[in-house]
Amino acid sequence: MGRIFISAAHGGKEAGGIDPGSIAGGTTEAREMILLRDLIVTELRARTFEVLAVPDDLSAADTITWINSRGRRGDVALEIHADAASSPTVRGASVFYIASNNERKSNGELLLVGLLRRVPQLPNRGVKPDTDSGLGRLAFCRQTTLPSLLMQVGFLSSPDDRALLQNRRRDFALGIADGLASWSRVIDPTPGTPTEQTYPSINININGQNYSEQGILVNGNAYIPIDLVDRLRIDLTTAQNVNRITYRRVVYVKAVELRDFNISVAWDSATRTVKLRSNLVICPGQIDQIISRGNTSEVQLQLFLRNNNETALAKFPDIPKLYREEATIEGVNYDIAFCQMCVETGFLRFGGDIRPEQNNFAGLGSIGGGSDAAAFESARIGVRAHIQHLKAYASLEPLVNEVVDPRFRFVTRGIAPLVSQLSGRWSADLDYGARITAMVQRLYESAGFM
Repeated sequence: MGRIFISAAHGGKEAGGIDPGSIAGGTTEAREMILLRDLIVTELRARTFEVLAVPDDLSAADTITWINSRGRRGDVALEIHADAASSPTVRGASVFYIASNNERKSNGELLLVGLLRRVPQLPNRGVKPDTDSGLGRLAFCRQTTLPSLLMQVGFLSSPDDRALLQNRRRDFALGIADGLASWSRVIDPTPGTPTEQTYPSINININGQNYSEQGILVNGNAYIPIDLVDRLRIDLTTAQNVNRITYRRVVYVKAVELRDFNISVAWDSATRTVKLRSNLVICPGQIDQIISRGNTSEVQLQLFLRNNNETALAKFPDIPKLYREEATIEGVNYDIAFCQMCVETGFLRFGGDIRPEQNNFAGLGSIGGGSDAAAFESARIGVRAHIQHLKAYASLEPLVNEVVDPRFRFVTRGIAPLVSQLSGRWSADLDYGARITAMVQRLYESAGFM
C-alpha cells in the first residue's frame, strides 16, 4: 500500500516572515490546519497507513520540494486549507485538482464525500479544477509529482464553519481520513512497491499532425518528450515550474503546464491522444497589457459569462456589448476589463456591500473615502467609469469621453500599464493581478484561443 503525505497549509516562512494564512475569530488558518492535520495523521496511523506529515516550518515551495524528494509510486499527497471571504455567509468545503485530469477529479470526489458524510452540516462547494481557483493554477496540484489534491475544509471567515471546525474537529479528521484511505487504495490497491516503474504510452498530436513518437501517462497526466516542445516554439530552459521527469533515458514534460505558454491542451480518451495546438491568435505578452486590443467576440463573452452564471445576462443582457464598445473607444483591452468585472462581481453575482442596481462593476469607491461604493445611473455609465479608471492607471493619453469615473483625477496616470501592476493598487490583494490574468486565460480557453 502506498504512503500518504499530508500538509497543513501556511505556518511556514514566506517573504521573510511566518505566514499565518487567513485570520478570523481570534485564530489563524495555520493553527487550525495543524491541529486538524495532527488528528488525521493519528487516525490514519491507527488504520495501519504509513503517513508522512510535512514539517510545519516549510514554505509552500519547500513543502512541494520536500514531498517530491521522498515520494514514490503509489503514494498520494494532500494539502488542507481553510478559505476566507469578505462575506461571513460564504461557507462550505471543496477540493481542487489539476485541470483536465478526470482521474484526479474522481479522487477528489472520494475525499469530499468522506468529509461530508461525517459532517453533513458543511455545505458542498464541489470538486473543481485548479483553473477555477482565484489564481487560476495551484502549485500544490501542478508541481507535486505524486497524485495530489488541495482541500478547502471550510471558510474560517464564516462563524458557522469555524464553529464546526473547532467543535467537531475529530469528525473532520475522521471524514478526511476516510477519503484519504479510499483514495490511497485506488492509487495503489496492492501492498509492496514495484521493482520497475512503468507508465502507459499515449499518442501525441501537435497542430493537427500526429507523431510516431509517443508520450506517457503519469498519475493520470499526459507527458510529452521535451524534444517535441521545440515544435511549439517554446523555450523551457528557464521555466522552473514546468514538471519534468526522466523515463527510460528520455526527458518528458507535463503537457498541461504548457498552457502557461499559450498552448491549447486537450485529451481524446477514445484514441488516448494528447492534442496540443500553438496559439495563433493571442500575441505573447499582450495578455497582460491593459492598453491593447481585445480578441473575443460578443458571443464568446456572453457564453463565458453564462457558463459561469446562468442568470448573469438576465439583469445585464448587454454587458458584453457595453464592454467591447466602451473599451474600444478608450483603447483599453476589453477582454481584460471584462475579466476584471468577472473577478470583482463574481460573474455578476455581486454580494458583499455592492448591489447590482449600483451598476458598479469594478468595486470603484466614491469621492471622500466614504464607506459606500460609487453608484452609476446606468450599466453603460458604470462600464464607462470602469474603463476610464483602467485607462487612468495604464495610460497617459486623455479620455475620449467625458469623465464619469469619480476617482479618475486621484490616480497617478500611467503607473500600471500591466495587469500585474494593479496588485496592491486597485486592490490591497497582492495576487489581484494574477487573479485577473488567470480569468483572461480561462476566457481564452473557453473561446478556443489557447
